[in-house]
Amino acid sequence: MFQRRLETLERELLEKIQLERLRKTVQRIKEKNEKYWEKIGRVEPEDIKSLEDLKRLPFLTKEDLRQNYPFGLACGEKCEFVRFHMSSGTTGTPVVNPYTPNDVEQWGEVMARCLSAAGLSYTDVLQITPSFGLFNGGFGFHYGAEKIGCFVVPIGPGRSLLQLKFMQDFGTTALAGIASYAIRLLEVAKEEGFDFSETNLKVGIFGAEVWGNEMRRYIEREMGIETFDIIGMTETGGVGLGIDCSAHSGIHVWEDHYIVEIIDPETGEVLPDGEEGELVVTTLTREGLPLIRYRTRDITKVVSRERCDCGRTYLRLDRIKGRTDDMLKVKGVCFYPRQVEEVIMKYPEVLPNYQIIIGKVEGKDTVEVVIESERQDESLKERIEEEIYSLLGLHIKVTLKKKGEIPRSEGKAVRVKKFN
Repeated sequence: MFQRRLETLERELLEKIQLERLRKTVQRIKEKNEKYWEKIGRVEPEDIKSLEDLKRLPFLTKEDLRQNYPFGLACGEKCEFVRFHMSSGTTGTPVVNPYTPNDVEQWGEVMARCLSAAGLSYTDVLQITPSFGLFNGGFGFHYGAEKIGCFVVPIGPGRSLLQLKFMQDFGTTALAGIASYAIRLLEVAKEEGFDFSETNLKVGIFGAEVWGNEMRRYIEREMGIETFDIIGMTETGGVGLGIDCSAHSGIHVWEDHYIVEIIDPETGEVLPDGEEGELVVTTLTREGLPLIRYRTRDITKVVSRERCDCGRTYLRLDRIKGRTDDMLKVKGVCFYPRQVEEVIMKYPEVLPNYQIIIGKVEGKDTVEVVIESERQDESLKERIEEEIYSLLGLHIKVTLKKKGEIPRSEGKAVRVKKFN
């Protein structure tokens, strides 16, 4: 662990810390941004008697942040900020998060915890494939790596042949990025005759997109590594909100820095542990853009608040299932792309590239799953169609294609295409 005493706090003490920091966060909003304070109901810090009082405060949404672009909800003057990062989304007004020096320090701390949870130490070599720019990923991994003292290969995205060369030449032991880029590296490696077993690579830390358990097993098998699922977003201060540990029994959230709730996305009602809903995050130590009950749109649930086998006492979330705006509805049936992925990736003949194509023919919904496979077998196609129907209660046409026939993207994989 990076901070053993803090990562193993008893829950009673942890909740006292949360309450104190929540009051300080509200105080900062009150002092630094009248408009923001008005938005949360002009609540006084002393009015928050317990963590239950958080439920009385209104939600904050991505649309709120967009409407206040660039610094409408920022808590501080521009001279107090050292830079900003921006949402990686490509549509709509950007979401901007300004950072104070303390915010940068906080980011490094939670990322150091994440890297340590994945087993990294000063002896490791971390190859960072997210970009070092407006998108926050590369910087977060870099700051965490500096905290624990491991060697950094700051290559950024793309240049797959160079990625493999550096992995070999610099003795990379850990790879950071998105799961779909790990899939791309596997493709290039096979084309080039590159053997991961001849490298020092042992760990993959992947986030920023939904990737299921079957995809995880595929990457681990093909690369010969152990993978860790890391979560976070620009709005909360960047990657590092939480990560799963070696027990792989849920994603630890650093609760001394964040309060998380799970709500019914329709009613806003807080759900009990174990029930699936939308993740809501309140930041406790962010200064530039503190968040009060921010609706992330991510779908998950609280797995446990008990001490983990790794010794950490922070609550654990289930792996992200999807986003509320990712849910697909076809012929009255609602489902997430990850549910389809979990079915198709069970078959060893299937390659990890697929697309769900949704359209209309003569006013009626149509849906097709296009899959790359090592063999175009009618019986394989029928088996996958039957299993999808058993899971979803929806007939989905499956089309098998040869390797490379589905277009690749430079960033996150494009899993869904819609046509009117």
